[in-house]
Formats: sequence, structure tokens, C-alpha cells
Amino acid sequence: MYNIDLQSRTPIYEQLYKKIIELILKKELMPNDKLPSVRELAKELGVNPNTVSKAFQLLERDKVIYSLAGRGSFICNVNPEAVKDAALADFDKAAAEAIAAGVEKTELIRRIELND
Repeated sequence: MYNIDLQSRTPIYEQLYKKIIELILKKELMPNDKLPSVRELAKELGVNPNTVSKAFQLLERDKVIYSLAGRGSFICNVNPEAVKDAALADFDKAAAEAIAAGVEKTELIRRIELND
């Protein structure tokens, strides 16, 4: 469920952050669902618990999850439109960086179409 690519250039904590957002948007994670503990998820993924903790901290900062002392972390009631707006803002930044690096617009469009 929380699969990540250990060979990716994208940091593991960022992959996990994005994966949890994706699972919420797909309604595989619903408001108030309990997430695995940091240690459980780190063991499942084969990563350092600090990596999972960093992802959880960012998710909590962005009000995607909330934590209750001694009980764990849970999914917030997330507005899908707000998540989509944030994703589009990230996309706009990445597209601008790619164009500045010399990537052709047609290549960006081709890659978007591959993800459809």
C-alpha cells in the first residue's frame, strides 16, 4: 500500500508524503483512518524511522494528518480541491524549472500524456 522506490532520485520521505496524499485522493485512506506507527511503517518499507517521521511531520504541518499522543497518527478531513491546488502549484514550479533547464514543452506534454 505504501510502496516506494528506493532507487528513485526523489527522497523517500517525499515519496511517502506523496503516496499518502494519493491514497487519500483515491479514497483508499479516509478521514480518521489510523496510519501505521512510524516504527511499523519504517520496518515495512525497510527505511530509517527518521525518514517516516519526517514525512509524517510534513503531512501534519500541511494538515493532512493529525497526531494524538499515545494513540498515533490519523487522516484529517482533507479538501481534495486544496490538495489538487497544491499539486498544481508544485507542477507549475517543476514545469518552469524544466523549461529553464532547456526541456522542450512538447517533452513535458508527452510525459503528462504518459501518466494519463
